[in-house]
This record gives sequence, C-alpha cells and structure tokens, in this order.
Amino acid sequence: MKNISSIQSATSQPKDLAALQQAYRSWSNTSDPFSRLTRRLATTLSLETQLGILAEELGNIIPFDSLTYRHQIGHRDFVYATGIGGPHRCEYRLNLEGVCYGTLSVNRRQKFSDDELQGIEMIISAAVCSLRNACQFITIEQAALTDALTSIPNKRALDEQLQRACSLADRHAGEYSLILCDLDHFKSVNDQQGHVVGDHMLRLAASTLEAAIRNSDSVYRFGGEEFAILLPHTGELEARDVADRVRNAIADLRVDCGGTELSVTISCGVTRYMPGESADQWIARADEALYRAKEQGRNCTRVFATIG
Repeated sequence: MKNISSIQSATSQPKDLAALQQAYRSWSNTSDPFSRLTRRLATTLSLETQLGILAEELGNIIPFDSLTYRHQIGHRDFVYATGIGGPHRCEYRLNLEGVCYGTLSVNRRQKFSDDELQGIEMIISAAVCSLRNACQFITIEQAALTDALTSIPNKRALDEQLQRACSLADRHAGEYSLILCDLDHFKSVNDQQGHVVGDHMLRLAASTLEAAIRNSDSVYRFGGEEFAILLPHTGELEARDVADRVRNAIADLRVDCGGTELSVTISCGVTRYMPGESADQWIARADEALYRAKEQGRNCTRVFATIG
C-alpha cells in the first residue's frame, strides 16, 4: 500500500504544479485594481511608500484633490499628505482585528457619490492588511532604537543619527554640535537609595533633558547615567549655552526619598563636528571634553577647543 500511495503522489504532483503555475501567471498578469494594488503594496514595508501607492491607485479610479493619513505609532506622530484642499471629505478609521491603524481622509471639490464612497471603502479594505504590517514594522524599528527605561532614543539611534549628521555636514557645510552629559556621583544614588530610586532619577533626568533642549535638538541615552544631545545647525558657543541650560535644569530636580530630598548634578562635554571626521572621532572629542569637566570639579561644562 505504501508503494501505491507514493506512486499516486508522484504522478499527481506535475498536474498540481502545472495548475499552480497557471494560477500564478493569471494572478501576476491580471490588471484588476485590487490585484495590482495588493501586488504593489507587498513590495515594501515603508508606510510612506505604501500610502503613495494607495493614493496613486485610488486616484486612477476615483479622482480626489487631497489625501491625508494620521496615526500615532509608539512615540511618533506619523502624518502623510498629498494634494491640496477640497471641502467635501470622507474619513475612515483603519480598524483590523479590533486595533486601529490610523485615520485616512480623502477630500475633493465635488461631492462624492454613494458608488464612489463604496469604491473607496473597498480599496481601503484591500490595503489595510499591508498598512497594518507597515505600522507594525515601524513599531519594531522604534523598539530597537528606544531605551526601555527612559523611553528616549538609545545609543544605536544616536550612532545612526551621527552618521547621518556627518554626511549632511560634509555635503552642505553645515554646523553640528554634540554634548555628552554624565550624572555626577550617580553610583552613590544606587548604592544609598537603591536601583528603584536610581531608575526613577534616570527617567526624570531624561524627561528634563528633553524639556530643556530646543525642538531641533535630540537627546539620547548613551549608556548608564550618560546622555548625549545632538544639535544641528549649531556652533560651539550656542551648544555651550544649551549645555549650561541643561545643567541648571538637572540641578533643580528634587526626588522625595521619605523625609529627605535627593538631587543630582550633571557634567557636560561639548564639541562641534569637524569636516571629514568619523562619528567615532566626533564622540571621542566630546568624551574628552566631558572627562575634563569631571576632572575639574563636576557640575560644569567644558568645550573641546577646535581651530577653524
């Protein structure tokens, strides 16, 4: 019986494979809008690219003047918009399996007919699974680039941004500065108050740094009790002012430890990017400035002097 079963399976396989090949050819060559849309969406996990594809395919069938997508993904507000205006709007919450994956609105000058509204809904239904996957991919990327304790970007995120800043600075001759900050005597906080209090202080320090910097700047947890601040379009003098503002903000922090108040200070090392240097060289110079701040009394800012 085993031999007969094997023979039957072997003889039926070419027929099944031929049917599969025929089905694939039909699927890949079909020009209906749903197959074309899903094929195109499957080629990328970039949410922005997917929304561009959706807008293009939708516009080929149902003309519109503008399309806007909004979604909060983790700590990031994601907004995509194409086109301008239109007083008549239809808006859809992209729900799948009980989870919302953003809001999509379509506007145009002329009112949408009932058939057009139904067509938009069908096209969105065909796209929502791919959009869900792209949103989840962004969430995974964010998790990989976010410090779990403080919820700010981590050292991996800093490394990527420093590489990008080096390229932009060299290409456009722009000024970038970097501040490395280190909480002073933080080991004693963990030793005397425990890691629960220490972790709370780190979270407070991170949020205080974010509040003290400008909208154009970004803060990262470099490791342990050390943080980094990247300042685009900023020279050394401006960066030093930011560092001093950061130090004052940290010095004002107070944590109630059951009858006693805990406070900390922070030391800062500042340096601007030098044309042609690597990200590692840039960080090393900021670290040298931070070392001098630690050696010269802490709770101060030191600048790595550069010429030119």
